[in-house]
Amino acid sequence: MLIYNVTINIDESVHDQWLEWMKDKHLPDMLATGKFSHAKMVKVLVEEDMGGITYSVQYTTQSRDTLEAYYKEDADRLRADAQLMFPNKFVAFRTELEVISQQIP
Repeated sequence: MLIYNVTINIDESVHDQWLEWMKDKHLPDMLATGKFSHAKMVKVLVEEDMGGITYSVQYTTQSRDTLEAYYKEDADRLRADAQLMFPNKFVAFRTELEVISQQIP
């Protein structure tokens, strides 16, 4: 199992609009690709020197092949949507994580 993690710092001037868009549009669009079993969005509680508000969004997928298919088939389109909606108002970086162990009581 892999987690595709996107860390985003959003400018406070568009924060509320962006947060609504993420919850109502972008997360559902990501899940609609069929390549992720679920998504979790969390707020980073450390204040950044550059300002803004930071979030981590974690998308769970079953395999490297599925993640590669997302990159090939969906990533450009979905990333472009964010750029169109919020040009020059956010920075994002992406990390791939491999789940080694998960324990649920």
